[in-house]
Amino acid sequence: MSNGSRYRFDDLKAVCANDWQAYIQHDFVAQLGDGTLPHDSFQHYLKQDYLFLIHFARAYALAAYKSRTLADLRQAHEGLKAIVDLELALHVDYCREWGISEAELEALPEARATMAYTRYVLDTGHRGDLLDLHVALAPCVIGYGEIANWINRRHTTVRGGDNPFDAWIAMYESDEFQAAMAAERTWVDARLADVTPARFDELVTVFRDATRLEIDFWQMGLERRS
Repeated sequence: MSNGSRYRFDDLKAVCANDWQAYIQHDFVAQLGDGTLPHDSFQHYLKQDYLFLIHFARAYALAAYKSRTLADLRQAHEGLKAIVDLELALHVDYCREWGISEAELEALPEARATMAYTRYVLDTGHRGDLLDLHVALAPCVIGYGEIANWINRRHTTVRGGDNPFDAWIAMYESDEFQAAMAAERTWVDARLADVTPARFDELVTVFRDATRLEIDFWQMGLERRS
């Protein structure tokens, strides 16, 4: 544990180091960075990620309901607006570039991995408090930024026109997303600083479960599982 008796997000990562590494450095991610990921795998992931974003928006709506301060309410509101008004539209446009129409997205059935992760996040938020919900979302909100940074540190990574997935990497390495990742980490750090060891152990379970479900989401894309 860092800072004496005060917990931080890095302590969650340290306790779940093996799972976190398996998530950040998954074969799906490595192949995406190398430009070798099968296009069918990426398209399957993109389709399911559209469904994930819809449930992600619902999670921010739940965060607004769970908020006890105006600051937290505003944060949840901004997150919901960003997904509904911006991210989903960008995702639809990006999918269109990959030959996936909006009508096809709207008719998609959920893969089991998508269903498992999104319902876990929402269930965690319903039965827990706002910190539980943020910790369940952290592998996505913080993890995707760390994944982009890990991709860029690898010597085998291909960037630019030679990598058909370059725009995906650019999205999560962008100043905007990196700032959002840093803000989320700061929020979680501030709340973790006050929790007891017993409460931290509960949050470790949430974080580990969510990280493992993210691993399953990558595997779903890689194997094109339904």
